[in-house]
Amino acid sequence: MQWRAGTVERELQRWAGAAVYAVRLEGEGADGTVKALAYSDVVGDPHPGDRVLLNASALLRGLGTGGLAFIVAVPDRLPSDPHPGPGHIVKARYTPEQQMFLAVDEQDSPHHDVLASTDDLRGVPVVVADLHSALPAVVAGVRDERPSARVAYVMTDGGALPAAFSRTVSTLRSAHWLVGTITVGQAYGGDHEAVNVHTGLLAAVHVLGADVVVVAQGPGNVGTGTPWGFSGTAAGEALNAAHVLGGHPVASLRVSEGDARPRHRGISHHSRTAYGRVALVPATVPVPDLGGELGQLVASQARELAEVSGGRLRLVDVPVDGLEDALRGAPVRLSTMGRGLEEDAAAFLAAAAAGRYAARAGTH
Repeated sequence: MQWRAGTVERELQRWAGAAVYAVRLEGEGADGTVKALAYSDVVGDPHPGDRVLLNASALLRGLGTGGLAFIVAVPDRLPSDPHPGPGHIVKARYTPEQQMFLAVDEQDSPHHDVLASTDDLRGVPVVVADLHSALPAVVAGVRDERPSARVAYVMTDGGALPAAFSRTVSTLRSAHWLVGTITVGQAYGGDHEAVNVHTGLLAAVHVLGADVVVVAQGPGNVGTGTPWGFSGTAAGEALNAAHVLGGHPVASLRVSEGDARPRHRGISHHSRTAYGRVALVPATVPVPDLGGELGQLVASQARELAEVSGGRLRLVDVPVDGLEDALRGAPVRLSTMGRGLEEDAAAFLAAAAAGRYAARAGTH
């Protein structure tokens, strides 16, 4: 951890639960102004002129999603203690910023009795995706087919832990594209907290009343360029959970036409590994009908994926007509690995196709 201190100059941007500030680093002069993010529930709301302590590690390493400094404390004006209440589930456990929450599945929760008495998702489609950037595209596909469908998001802890880091989630909630977010594992800050993916899924259906559930990590996918060293392996584990609980597991393919890395061309090796080797249960794989050379490549790779799975995975061809217009109507800017809809349409069309399939499956 690389510490820095600085002074808040001005607020640059704000959304639910978070704000970005221009902070002048101590001893760096006029050129030492950086962007720093503060989670208001953790450190309060810094004001211009406040001296702040920063974690600058990701910024100094030039990381993509996490390439900001983070405000760790406003030492001269600490936030008030939260109102005491029920809840004893600690997240970001045993770190200096651990926090305590009322989890939807713990004994003091008003939903405890419901979650203690059910382990059945009633066949509700559960769309699992590798990247956080797939979330708005999946929801766009659902809404294009069923505008009134209730869609809930289960955010896993493979990427960002605070849900407030995601402007996508904040905007989708404000636009009523999501009925709620459930943060599971070490992730926190959703409309509800849950101990793990299993109770998160159950809460999505039995507490939020979801017609379709989307499961994906928060922003900040981790990858090492090795066959197994990426956080998206959890997508396979989420399919396992959806099946065990009686849901309808739907594997959204990570597809790209704009990624220069061969391992991500067409269907990413992330999808092939997570769904073909980590997942151990039957699941449906919507295959987008992209047409042309890319469409042929994706179809061929999907057949190989089904063969690797030993027949567990059922391929379903899904037309993508009309989905590009649905994606353009999303209330958030679509971006995956720095590429937008114009640069990598296939990435978003594949996710939207999974949403379209789930919307149709949820009506049967």
